[in-house]
Amino acid sequence: MKLIVGLGNPGFLYARNRHNIGFMCVSHLSRTYKITFDRKQGHARTGIGSIGRYKVVVARPQTYMNASGESVSALLKRLNVKPTDLIVIHDDLDLPVGKIRLRLGGSSGGHKGIDSIIARTGTPDFYRVRVGIGRPEAETNAAELKEEAVIGYVLSDFTPEEKKVIDETIPRVGEAIAYLLSAGLNAAMNKYN
Repeated sequence: MKLIVGLGNPGFLYARNRHNIGFMCVSHLSRTYKITFDRKQGHARTGIGSIGRYKVVVARPQTYMNASGESVSALLKRLNVKPTDLIVIHDDLDLPVGKIRLRLGGSSGGHKGIDSIIARTGTPDFYRVRVGIGRPEAETNAAELKEEAVIGYVLSDFTPEEKKVIDETIPRVGEAIAYLLSAGLNAAMNKYN
């Protein structure tokens, strides 16, 4: 069984934010494979279904981004899934809008949701599907003002131009995950990175 988690913040207020691209992607993936989020477990909305020959659980944590590890670690335990069978979809400031990068393990790159998952599971060894959201223009060198600008940026909605790109990216993320499952990481990285 594979656990596919899209990261984001719960609630209507955050629904279209850049930070919620993980939620958007996992929701599209679930619709594509006719999986409904009809369960509440591990502090998440979940659904069970299949992608190809793999049984999957899709999840949207309801713990807010910075505490994603609480939900993910609870789901891994409850479902008896190893971290190496975990795929996490999340936003990435360091990639241009709409770019996709797949990888296994590594650092969080400063992403608080990934930090939380690593801390709660005790390992960085899980699959990541990073979706580029770009980075705000730096108007100052002061670190605290830069951090404030980043927070404001990730919690804002995509511009109309960005939304056009993202609307094309979201289905590609689902295709990349299906290909990752069927062909393995190296093939998926060669095709989608």
